[in-house]
Amino acid sequence: MLTSPELLTALLLLSSAVWAADDSEWVKLPDKCEVCKFLSVELKSAFEETGKTNEVIDTKYGFLEGKGSKIKYRHSDIRLIEVTENICNRLLQYNLHKERSGSNRFAKGMSETFQTLHGLVHKGVKVVMDIPYELWNETSAEVSDMKKQCDVMLEEFEDVIEDWYKNHQEDDLTHFLCEQHVLKSHEKECLKEVWTVQKGDLEAIDEKKKKKKKKTNDGKKKKEGIKKKGKKMKEVKKREEGEDSDQEQGHNSSSDEENIQQETPLFHKPDEL
Repeated sequence: MLTSPELLTALLLLSSAVWAADDSEWVKLPDKCEVCKFLSVELKSAFEETGKTNEVIDTKYGFLEGKGSKIKYRHSDIRLIEVTENICNRLLQYNLHKERSGSNRFAKGMSETFQTLHGLVHKGVKVVMDIPYELWNETSAEVSDMKKQCDVMLEEFEDVIEDWYKNHQEDDLTHFLCEQHVLKSHEKECLKEVWTVQKGDLEAIDEKKKKKKKKTNDGKKKKEGIKKKGKKMKEVKKREEGEDSDQEQGHNSSSDEENIQQETPLFHKPDEL
């Protein structure tokens, strides 16, 4: 049974996001600014991920005369190629958050709208929509279009990205690529948009942290229990071995005394008896 707040939230989300007034409001494809913004975000993330290694590449490989030199992977052309090769595919990890405005509507994770709708379905509420339930988690038209535009933009400005990689890494990539090369002055508005985490998001994050902490603590307790049990078993085993050793030593001592008596019998004079 749904409570009043849940019903109200569901109705507000459905009215503002799920059923739009017309088709032009229903599908709003990403503009050039949004594409460049998220392309640069993913490039920065990928370069950060691949820049932590100290691997060295030997460029002598393949040269008949053995010429060439060694170069660190994080400064190599191979790293640049590997990062840019599939970078636009990472945009397919994004979802459309229709309850948000501007470029903030593109974000990773399930939107609040669909979280609510899934919650209604799991509670047994029949939700009727133009989109079949099986397609709720499919990539949206907006995200698919952003990926296509990204492929075109990447090919068009690959020299700019290479220039940044080789000569300007001290500059912010979004500023260097989007503001200085890709976008015109009137196309840069989305770069100023920053998503502020809402109360509900914070609660969800806190809940995840609590679950993770509990899982970690449970794991630690289990390990400590196993460790204590193992230590106790070692002590018992050691004690038992000690007792066995004492018994064996006592037995050997008695045997030795008997042997000594047998080997060296005592002689007494008749008057001493």
